[in-house]
Order: sequence, then C-alpha cells, then structure tokens
Amino acid sequence: MLNVLILIVTVTVASYLAFSKRLGSSASWQATVTPLASIMGSGFLISAPLLAGTVGYLAFFCMAALLLLAYGVGHIIRFNIRHFEPIENNGHGAAQDIAFLARVVLAGAYFISVAYYLQLLAAFLLSLINKPDPTIANLITTTLLLTIGGIGMWRGLGKLEKLESYAVSLNLGMIAALLVALGIYNIKLLSGGAWQIPAIPTTINLHDTRILLGLLIVVQGFETSRYLGDEHGPELRIRTMRAAQLISSVIYLVFIALMTVLFHSGLNADVTAIINLTRPVAAVLPVLLAIAAIGSQFSAAVADNLGAGGLLEDVTHHKLPVRYAYLIILIITVTLTWETDVNSIIAYASRAFALFYFLQSLVAVLVVIQDHSVPQRSVKLILFPVIALLCLLVFAFGLPAE
Repeated sequence: MLNVLILIVTVTVASYLAFSKRLGSSASWQATVTPLASIMGSGFLISAPLLAGTVGYLAFFCMAALLLLAYGVGHIIRFNIRHFEPIENNGHGAAQDIAFLARVVLAGAYFISVAYYLQLLAAFLLSLINKPDPTIANLITTTLLLTIGGIGMWRGLGKLEKLESYAVSLNLGMIAALLVALGIYNIKLLSGGAWQIPAIPTTINLHDTRILLGLLIVVQGFETSRYLGDEHGPELRIRTMRAAQLISSVIYLVFIALMTVLFHSGLNADVTAIINLTRPVAAVLPVLLAIAAIGSQFSAAVADNLGAGGLLEDVTHHKLPVRYAYLIILIITVTLTWETDVNSIIAYASRAFALFYFLQSLVAVLVVIQDHSVPQRSVKLILFPVIALLCLLVFAFGLPAE
C-alpha cells in the first residue's frame, strides 16, 4: 500500500509542478523554483548518508549549522542584489574589481560542479544495477560530458535546457513522496515502540569538522538568484531567494530527522547510500530515488554548463565565442573526472563555491564601509566579516568524506 502511495504522491506533485498553467505563468514561482531546485538537487540525496557516516546521529544539528551558514551567505547575496547591483557597472572601484574576480571564480566553480553532478549521476546509475565500478563510472561521466559539450558547441544547449523543468518537477515530487514515506515509517515505529536512536559512533573532532566544511555544497545553489536579473527584478529575487532558502531548510531538517532512525554503522562515504538506507521503508523508493537522481543531475549539469559558458563570455567581454567556451569547459571537466572521485570533487566544489561566497562577502563589506546610509550598518560591519571568515575557512580547510 505504501508503495502505491509513494507513486501517487510523486506523480501528482511532479505533474502539477510540470504542467500547471498557474505556476507556469507565475513570476514568483519561477524565481523561487530556480534557487530551490539548485539547493535541493544533489545535496538532498547525499546529505543524510555523508553526515551520518561522519557525525552519526548528530547529523541533524550539523545540518542545521550548515543551513545557518548558508542563510548567512544568502543574506549577503541578497544585500548585494539590493545595494551593489545598481553600482556594479559604475566605475572600477575595489568592490567592482572583487566582483569581477568573483565571476571568474564562479565560472571555475561551475566547471567543478558539472563534473560533480555527472559523477554523481554515474554513481546512481551503477547503483541501480548494483555494479559500482570507478572506471565504468568515469567512462559514463566522460560520455555524458562529450555529449553535452558536443551539443553545446554544435547547436547550443537551449533545447536540453527545456528538460530541466521536467527533471526539477520529478525531483521535487520524489522529495515529497520520500518525506511522506519516512513520516509513515517513523509513526509506525513509534506506535509499535520500536523507534530508537541508532547506536552508532557519534563524535566530532577537528577532522570531522573539516569534512563538514567540505559539505557546504549540499546546501549551495541559492546564489543563482544573483544572476537572474535579466528575468526578474531585484525585490522579487530577494524575496523568492529568501523563501527558497527557508523552504529548503525546513525540508532538509525534517528529512534528516526522519532519516536518523535508519542510520547504521558502516555508511562511511558512500554517496549512493540513500538507496540502501531507504529499502526498509518501501520497495519502490530505491528505484524511484535512483531515477530522480539521474534526471536531476543531468539537468543540473546542463544548467551549470550554460552558466559557465555565459560567465566565460561575460569575463572575456564576449570576445570568446560560446562554442569555444563549451570546448574549454569540456576539456576541464573531463580532466577533473579522471583526476578525482565523487567524494573528493564534492569537497572541491564546496571550496570553490566558498571562495565565491568569500569574495561576495568582501564586496558587501566594502559597500557597507562606503555607504553610511545602509540600514543596521554597525551590525553588518560585524556580521559580514564573520561570514567572510567562515567561508574562507571552508575554502582553506574543507576535506572530502572518507
């Protein structure tokens, strides 16, 4: 019965999100779903097993800390949308120079995330057939990179981009169904007196803290609102970005809380462990999760390819044709694929985005210093440097899960 309910919830939610005319014509929804889908994309699938394997049943509190840091960075991005965007192209001050460097860093972060998404896709695809093999995973990732890069150089990625809305809808539908299934499972355990905190190692030392810093990527994605200025106004982006972060934070915390009862020893750093973790809940969940993971990671890779190509055009002042931009992305991402594994590239992606966040924080600090009319200026003069320092620590000390 639960399997049928899961399928009904998934299909109903996904169909509504994909085909609703009301949502399709809503600027607020479109501006919300872009950062929301980015935040909930890959991080939702890998967060529980990686946190459980690192900090045990303290995963809930560690996720809360990551979300708090992300919200702080989001506050800075929103500040820059309101206060820096109007002056970004006026002159060449220190803030403008740092913002330009930040765009260069973000392009590099997108390179890493493209390889990360497709490595994760390959891992889930192989887990679906129960044949994990690093070499085969790299071959699958390389094939996908060649396909996406080739299409980008030949015809552009516009047509592939249209698949994103369907993949996002399926992923959000899967998340809704998973939460319903986990809620029912926990209630059954509670009513039967069988619910208990798992007896697994739960300590946090300096090494674990560095691994947690390397997991910032699981709550990354909200910064996409910063670069939707051609489609949405600043106040709409600020409001919807805040909503996306709050919605995703609630979902993440509820998810980790409901998953805790399924934690067990030996999870280590298996990014696809969510498949086996959810088997006791319902037979259909592992297959559904794997399919949703494959679709969402492919669409995310296409989106970040587009983002990286656009940023390369931007930082070269449109002197680099977009087809050559895709060629550069292809060469770098294939190299990354064969020089890393999925766990190490998670940490690299976290550190790359943390550097971008650090630079955005510096921009915000400079704006606050220069603009004495900023509301709550004294608080921001303390808060923004603290957030900048935390982002710098993630960049400097983040480690891959082992």
